Amino acid sequence: MTGHLPLGVLLGVVVPLVAGAAVGAGVRAGLARVRRPVLVPAGWSVLGSAFGCGVVATAAVVGLVAPARVPVLLVVTVLSVAGSATDVLVGRLPDMLTGSALVLGLGALMPSGSVLTGLAGAAVLGGLHAAVALAVPGALGGGDVKLAAALGGPLAAAGWWALAAAPVGAALALVVVAGVSRRRAVPLGPALLAVSWLLLLAGG
Repeated sequence: MTGHLPLGVLLGVVVPLVAGAAVGAGVRAGLARVRRPVLVPAGWSVLGSAFGCGVVATAAVVGLVAPARVPVLLVVTVLSVAGSATDVLVGRLPDMLTGSALVLGLGALMPSGSVLTGLAGAAVLGGLHAAVALAVPGALGGGDVKLAAALGGPLAAAGWWALAAAPVGAALALVVVAGVSRRRAVPLGPALLAVSWLLLLAGG
């Protein structure tokens, strides 16, 4: 009917919103049960995941993101919300997040046929961060290296340009945040996650 959204379009956005909220709640519950629990506020985890998944779904519905790219974008969306929360709140990235995201992210590349490219990207970005961690002790934590590997797959699948742009964009974001907040130590996770998510969304 004129003036009303088609049912398919409505469901295409509402269902991911609800699913994102449910997944966010599940991840929050899981983080509260790991060996070193992280208590993430419900609003941050649930609403953040719902909003992010809704943005991805809307982009897909209007044709800005190819359907085959939606699964991996949803994985990165949930990781971005939960990973940013844990890194800001407790200064670490639990293996539950980074390990799961690495496996799920590579699996989500199957619809686009980019699994091998994803494996290469995970090795390149993870290896780059591992080299920095070894060369400059204290500059990066183990969680940062594992996060880089988890993001390397989706970024490489989007394009090697994205894999190259993500760490550069994250470094620039860190400089800006450190300057504004006047803090010497700013966690890498939120910056790398935010930049990677935006690059993947823009390159969808």
